[in-house]
Parts: sequence; structure tokens; C-alpha cells
Amino acid sequence: MGKNKQQQKKQEELLKTLGDFTCKENWDQFFSIRGSDDAFEWYAEWPELKDVLLPHLSSPSPSSSNDDGGGSSSGGKAAEEVQILVPGCGNSKLSEYLYDTGYRNITNIDFSKVVILDMLKRNVRLRPEMKWRVMDMTKMQFEKETFDVVLDKGGLDALMEPELGPKLGNEYLSEVKRVLKDGGKFLCLTLAESHVLGLLFPKFRCGWRLRLHVIPPKSTAKPSLLTFMVIAEKDDSSSFSQISSSIDLPSFAKNGNQVRGLYEVLQSENEIRSKYSSGSDVTYLLEDLKIAPKVNLEELYPGRRLQLKLGDPGGSRFTYKAILLDAPQDSGPFSYHCGALLIPKSRAHEWLYSSEEGQWMVVESSKAARLVMILLDSSHSDVSMDEIQKDLSPLVKQLEPGDNRGAQIPFMAASDGIKQRKIVHKITSPLTGPIIVEDVIYEKNDDYISRLSPSKDVTFRRLTFERSEGIIQSEALLVRAGSQVTDDIGQKKTRLSSKPRKGNQRKSDLIIDLRVDHSYLASSYHSGIVSGLALIASYMGEIASKGETVKSVIVGLGAGLLPMFLHGCLPFLKIEVR
Repeated sequence: MGKNKQQQKKQEELLKTLGDFTCKENWDQFFSIRGSDDAFEWYAEWPELKDVLLPHLSSPSPSSSNDDGGGSSSGGKAAEEVQILVPGCGNSKLSEYLYDTGYRNITNIDFSKVVILDMLKRNVRLRPEMKWRVMDMTKMQFEKETFDVVLDKGGLDALMEPELGPKLGNEYLSEVKRVLKDGGKFLCLTLAESHVLGLLFPKFRCGWRLRLHVIPPKSTAKPSLLTFMVIAEKDDSSSFSQISSSIDLPSFAKNGNQVRGLYEVLQSENEIRSKYSSGSDVTYLLEDLKIAPKVNLEELYPGRRLQLKLGDPGGSRFTYKAILLDAPQDSGPFSYHCGALLIPKSRAHEWLYSSEEGQWMVVESSKAARLVMILLDSSHSDVSMDEIQKDLSPLVKQLEPGDNRGAQIPFMAASDGIKQRKIVHKITSPLTGPIIVEDVIYEKNDDYISRLSPSKDVTFRRLTFERSEGIIQSEALLVRAGSQVTDDIGQKKTRLSSKPRKGNQRKSDLIIDLRVDHSYLASSYHSGIVSGLALIASYMGEIASKGETVKSVIVGLGAGLLPMFLHGCLPFLKIEVR
């Protein structure tokens, strides 16, 4: 076997063992084997790439910032003035072609010292103005707003191996946004896999204009994966513009699965952007909020209300929906410059926390100049409040006003009334989505239950749909086998009021030798239905006195709690359930 074939075989074997594509030592070994004169090109090569790439490299002038054509050297900076960053450059010849085209201010970075030294040696004489630096693309050592263009050829894809999660990709894109100037562009050459676009599109959602192009494949090439170019241009507004695309699906029939997957992600993202643009309920990412024009988090703006998404994928343990509220004018005196209020999922639907009017009432009672309201959801169900606070603290810290930075930020919680909770069963229905059956012990019960069992915890079994977390679909009282709830003279009772939902949530093992007590109605709407029977009480009394039966029909079985209760309390009812 010849030397070149042996070297090629080693390279192929090494590429297979690179694994996550994020190991510096593996890349050092790869570039050492390959050598400085043997360029390795990810995806498209220069002949296919140049006609699509070059029109987007120059920064547009202010007058052309709304031109969807992407700008050209005639409308913006001259080629030699454009500051270009190529992260994860490897030993590709892309920078060399750009340099020879006239783009002289090119900075190349890679975390492999081996490849940077090789590339420096290869170009130091022919291209003396080009810069080469050993640097981690997820932790760039540049000042903010340094570059006009960040040109990525496969770098994001390499960081986004599915088994690694989005952490490195998220860190890298945050750095890209930081180092780009106003009006700058991120040009990302990618295979456009759904998990990559699922991070990239939301990351450049607010204040960025996005376009999507396909790189024409070689005419003689065998069917292979297409390379796409995402152009993200830094806008001077906080708008949510649609992502435009020049891709014609029928033209790429042989790449159907790849293009269809891209279209699905693109359509979903544009639907989200359309929703944000059409109304006032705009949700900002924290990093977008920091750079959005006319949004200064350092200052308190009385009456300001912003919806936020806190926590980036891979950057924190969870993500959170949050509302930032600056207290209205003349609301003081304040006890805190900034406070955080955790709202459990069971209470997030309540008017006090879901409506603007209710939220401003909460702000007033909190005595905080700025209140960050955190609305928890099902993803936080099995986590303690201490863990959530630990995860949230660095995120909330970034939202405090600048005049009192460093002061303690109190975390408060609107309790959900659950003393103990245990999930009994969870299943997914094609009609309703995830269904949860759980046993709970409330911190407080109504007066009737408290009189019957003043010294014991009372367990309720309830069913909820995850899609409507704040609504309890069915709820029943559990008692030990062989017992039931009765009053002092042995009469079966109903509970007319709903229980408060307050208290911290935690998991615990509950009593397991329990059964449903059908003599007690735990749901207030069932109690309302039963109360309506008072309208025909005289008729039912007459029928009962004659020993006759009343034919009844209940539409909607549910968990069967109402018909079981009526069957026990009113034995003269002949009940049919449909």
C-alpha cells in the first residue's frame, strides 16, 4: 500500500474515532497525520460556494439595511475593510480564497495548536496580513463588536453532536452575537439538521434578520447531503422578522428527507415569530434583552412589563418563563430593590398571576421596586424549591437594576398547598397528551374534613392533563379500606368548596392501603351539580316515598365519581351513563 493511501486510511479511521468532534487532542492528532499541505474541506468547496457566499460578505450601508438581497461591496464597506472572523478554521482553504479575492482583514481561530502553526507556516509569506490564533470558539478572547462578519464552515455542526447536548453550541452562538458589530452578519454553513436549527433559529430571533440559502451541489456529484447557508444579520430593532428562504423543495427531490426536515423547523420557527410580531406578548431571551435598543436593564422604568425566557439550553439546568415588572410611579417605599417570586404550575393559571392586572397587584404587595415573577411548569415538578432557586439565582442576578447591584435578592414563593405528592401513574393519550394520576396531601383542608380528622393527614387522588396543568380533571378522597367519611349522625356529606392550593411541593411516600370514598365529592363543580337537584327535591321525595325509581342519564363518565356518589346517596335513581 502506498504512502498516500496509508495516510488516507489513517485519516478516515481517525475521523471515525473523533466521536464528539470536540476533543482537542484528537484534532491535534488528525491534523498532524494530515499535514499542512493537505487541506480538509467540510461540506461545500470554493467553486460551489463562492457565488452564494461573496454577495453576503460586505457589511451593508445604513441606507441598505432593509434590503433583503444581503448587501454588496458597492453598498457597504470595501472588501479590504471588512473584518472577518473564521472560527474553527481547521486547515480549510476557505480563508485563503477569500484573502486572494481581496478580503485582507481575516482572523482565523482554532483550538488545535497543531493546525494553527501549520496554517501560519503555509500562509505567512503569501498572505502576510491574515491572522491565526489558538483559541476556543466557545470562549473567544475578543472585545465585543469587533467583527463585521463571522464565517462558520461546519463549526456549529461539530459542536452540536446530539449526544453532547446544546451546551457548547449555545456558548458558541452567544460569543458570535457578542463579537459582531451592529449590522454585522453571521454566515453559517451547515447541514441544517433539526437539532442544530432548533438552537440557531431561536438564538437569533429578536433583533436579527435571517435568510436561508442552499449551496448548489456539484453537477457530477453522487447524491449526498446538501450544504445550506444561514445568514443572520444584526438588526437595529427589537422586531421578530420572518426567516426568508430561496429553497425550492421540488428541485431537491433526491434530498427529500433532509429538505423536508429543514422545512418543518423553518415553518415552526416562522409561526412563532409571526405570533410574537402580531401582538404585545413578546418573549425575550435574556441575552437579547441586554442588547435590545431602548431596553436598559440598569435603570428602573416605572410601569415596565417584559416577558422573558430565562435559561439557555445547556447553559442552566432548566428554562423558565418569567415576567419582569418595574413598580409603577409613586408605589414606594420599597423593601427590596429587586425580588423574585416563584409561581408553582398549579397556580400559574390563576388571574392573580396570569393577567397583567393581577400581576401589578402582586408587585404592589411585594414591596419590590422590580419584581421578577417566575412561572414554573411540569418540567420543574420533581425538583425542590432550593434546587430551582440555586439554578435561577445567577439568571435573576442579571436582571437587577444597576443602582443597587450586589444587594441580596429575596426569593419568595406562592405556595401550591401541597404538603406531600406522589405520582401514581403517568400515561400519554393521543387525544389529550400526557395524563397524570397522583396522590396528594394538602397543607390545609376544608372545615368539614378537619373536623372529621383533626390530627391526621388526608389523602386525595387526582387526575390532571399536562396540557392544562392548573385544572384538576377529577379528584377523590382516599380512606383506609373498610372506612368512609360520615358526619356525627351517619349521614353522607358533600364538600361544597374547593381546597386552597398553597404550600411548597415535595415528594413523599403516601399511605398505600387506600380506596376511594364515594360518599364524598371533592370537586366543587360536582357539588354544584348536586346542589341543583334541590330544584326538584319535592318531586324526588314523592317518587322515593312511593318506592319508585327515577330514570336519570349522566353525559360524560369521567372518573365515575359523580354517578357513584349519586348511586350511594339517592338509591332510587336509576342511572345511565353515556
